[in-house]
Amino acid sequence: MNKRLYVALLLLLLVIQSCSIQKHIPEDELLYTGGKVVIETDSILEQEEQLKSELENILRPAPNSKFLGVYPGLYFYYKTQREKPGFINNWLYKKVGEEPVYVSDVKTYEVDDIIINRLENHGFFYSNSSSTLDKNEEEKTAEALYNVSIKQPYTLASYQLDSIQEPIYTDIKSSISTTEFKEGLRFDLAFLKTERQRIDNELKRKGYYNFNPDFLIFEADTTRYSSRQFDLYLRLKNAVPQKSLVPYRVEKINIYSNYDIENSAATNDTIRFNNKNFIETESYFNPKNLDPFITLKEGDYYSPRQSRNTARRLSTIGTYKYVNIQYEEMDSLLTDSTAVLHANIYLSPLNKRALKAELQAVTKSNSFAGPALEFSYSNRNLFKGGEIFNLSTNLGYEFQMGGNKNDPSASSTSLGIKGEVLFPKVLFPFKISDSFFDYSIPKTKTSLGIDYLNRSDLYRLLSGTVEFGYLWNENKYTTHEFNPISINYNNLIKTTPEFDEILEDNPFLQQSFDQEFIAGLNYSFTYNEMVDVNKKHQIYANTTVDIAGNVVSLFGKDDADTRTRTFLGLEYAQYAKVDIDFRYHFNINSNQKIATRLFAGYGMPYGNSDLMPYIKQYYSGGPNSVRAFSIRSLGPGTYAGTEDGSYNNFVDQTGNIRLEANIEYRFPLFSFFKGALFADAGNVWNSKENEALPGGKFSSDFMSQLGIGVGVGLRVDVQGFVIRFDFAAPIHDPTLEEGERYDFQYNETTFNFGIGYPF
Repeated sequence: MNKRLYVALLLLLLVIQSCSIQKHIPEDELLYTGGKVVIETDSILEQEEQLKSELENILRPAPNSKFLGVYPGLYFYYKTQREKPGFINNWLYKKVGEEPVYVSDVKTYEVDDIIINRLENHGFFYSNSSSTLDKNEEEKTAEALYNVSIKQPYTLASYQLDSIQEPIYTDIKSSISTTEFKEGLRFDLAFLKTERQRIDNELKRKGYYNFNPDFLIFEADTTRYSSRQFDLYLRLKNAVPQKSLVPYRVEKINIYSNYDIENSAATNDTIRFNNKNFIETESYFNPKNLDPFITLKEGDYYSPRQSRNTARRLSTIGTYKYVNIQYEEMDSLLTDSTAVLHANIYLSPLNKRALKAELQAVTKSNSFAGPALEFSYSNRNLFKGGEIFNLSTNLGYEFQMGGNKNDPSASSTSLGIKGEVLFPKVLFPFKISDSFFDYSIPKTKTSLGIDYLNRSDLYRLLSGTVEFGYLWNENKYTTHEFNPISINYNNLIKTTPEFDEILEDNPFLQQSFDQEFIAGLNYSFTYNEMVDVNKKHQIYANTTVDIAGNVVSLFGKDDADTRTRTFLGLEYAQYAKVDIDFRYHFNINSNQKIATRLFAGYGMPYGNSDLMPYIKQYYSGGPNSVRAFSIRSLGPGTYAGTEDGSYNNFVDQTGNIRLEANIEYRFPLFSFFKGALFADAGNVWNSKENEALPGGKFSSDFMSQLGIGVGVGLRVDVQGFVIRFDFAAPIHDPTLEEGERYDFQYNETTFNFGIGYPF
């Protein structure tokens, strides 16, 4: 039987069986199908549909959910009521099953009271709600109808502050002058609560440390009007404590820069710097370096904003495990006009030094696997200014499993060392004020790395990287990274005849390896709402700009042999590259989401380069790309690779243009196991024709050259650490002839293993 027909019959069977739930409904019951609100008004009602929708959202109870007009949840509930429901029925009930909601569960008189209460909260006083049940005995269902009669709402005539004591009277009056409460505003309880919170926030910014929005109370007077208007008065509740009615000044700031909670009574030394007390049990953090992170100032009014800024800045240094700011009230100095606070900042350091060793089992989508050993050393306060020094070394060995026996690249050995220093401040020839960066102070990053790769029977590659740049957060969601110095050096120190033959057959590939020296700058902008886990709609956007060779070209020399320009005897690359990575997550609920991703990238060689350096080119396929195709096996364009599937494919299948799109539905299974259904599409292309890669040039026909795949995934998610297994098969293969590309190749399923979610 055709598979599509089989699936359709299964769906039809489910619909037919779900429609048969009437026979399971008890004779003295009717299935509740929901409620409807009908509104009648005695005047023009603004935003009537919005109000109707709000009232219908508060109707209780919620009816059983429907899918395509049927009740699958009820169906599986009734199936489990049998003596032997079976394992599958029990499992499906746990996932989608629902207990039935009958008319006897509906208390319409209680819902009427809730509707009236909600209308009064919105200013529609003296309204009425009456309910009836619309029963369908034949279908054994019933619907609740709520007929709501809404009267003209009360609107604001005036808003003023009652007489209260100084100094808080002046500050509240100043806040009221900027209110959005204007004449004609409809009475609304939510507006009043928002106004109280707004006034409290403004008072807090002016130093009212002990004030609380619950101290404010509104009173409405309608006696002066006959046309449903009211005067609104704001006053303080009775018996509000005196200390809540005066602003606080920060008299003293104490910073415990290496506070030990288990040894809090240790003898401390105090250093006075920039009107702050730095208290340490030993010389740990230079006060001059720590001071810029503290935005609190002696003599200023208490400010929750400055307190949050200080805590956030200190937390981003990377040296401290805990940052705790506590305020101590000096009650003996309380007067009728002011009060005093002492700010105590307790900083609990992380272990200054850390040594870590990891033994890893590496598996890759290109059939390579093997062990890897990594050692890393960290010093989190190198020069007593919060500088973080990281030194890491790695040694790895990989061999090919199940690949082509004639592949000359059957194994590889890698060795690398990298040193990095992260300064929690801006290192720049000219002084930049830290106050310019309100949210956080930028960090300066310097790194140096050397890597050695020995691909057996092919080549040996020595590469080095140097970077200097800045990293900072503009706000909660936005991050900038700018590296004005980014240098890569790559040198094929030895090649074999087999690899020389590969390069000889593909001059483009030869040129990409010849560009040994890459010097330029790069900038990355990231907007990330994924940090807010409670948002229903989350957006992530990253744009990276990489430019190389422009400054070096000023010092380049012509090379007569290669007909290119060189710097220090090395051929240098010159290009501009732009990537855009956009993601959107729709959180259906706390356990289910739909995740989507769009990626577009383009690299443009110019000047000294006819094409992009090999390490800067794009590839497609693999666990974080189009998962129905193994890594680097898709493209460029319609290029199908060589028949033997040798290493030549793995090197060749790159391009300077990349387009991809992904969509994934994520859902829970049981315990810490989660599932996914996904579809991916994408490919890479070259902007110039390469005779060694026929079909690889980008053209207006690019949409028909996308590789498309679908699949299922299993994730092991333990407190955010995710191990991912994905199984995907192509449904559109651009390497096939036109007219034959759409074909669900379920027998060509590709397995992908990954750590973390793909997007």
